[in-house]
Amino acid sequence: MSHPLTTPAAVAALLVSMLAPAHAADYVQAPGSSLAFATKYDGEVFSGQFGGFDTKLSFDPAQPGQARLDVTIDLAGTRTGNADRDSTLAGADFFDVARFAQARYVAEGVRPLGENRYAADGTLSLRGVSQPVTLEFTWTPGKPALLSGRATVKRLQFGVGGGDWADTGTIPDEVAISTRVYLHPAP
Repeated sequence: MSHPLTTPAAVAALLVSMLAPAHAADYVQAPGSSLAFATKYDGEVFSGQFGGFDTKLSFDPAQPGQARLDVTIDLAGTRTGNADRDSTLAGADFFDVARFAQARYVAEGVRPLGENRYAADGTLSLRGVSQPVTLEFTWTPGKPALLSGRATVKRLQFGVGGGDWADTGTIPDEVAISTRVYLHPAP
């Protein structure tokens, strides 16, 4: 009786399995996820949550360059805990939700930064303008998996807070974005 790995068929099967490309796992957003922003108004920090968002991710930490991240963000219903500010954000000077109800972020491939940290160099489309935005995130595998990240968005590049609101002394150009996305395998 020969050893199982000495037959030509066994050796060929082993080589094929070693050379076959790994496939990224497909994930969808799970409950409990959050997408928030923080900035200042007249020196006072305030934060808010977007009206909702939906994340789809194809990711294999062994092949980060093959990843795809696609996030659709509902701008209507964005809340900061201040009704006047929320109304202003929904209006034409800021998100203009009557014309642009959603924003979208898409990244093809991610760069490994070490220690389960990655950078997604993607494109944010907001108010009809598309600009590059980098999301740095930590990947924690599990059930559910967790993508925890941060990005900086320059609001004026997208026309958010134009007109009288363009004064960066009143509202800084840079807005901090943070997310905690729980993910489970796509059905």
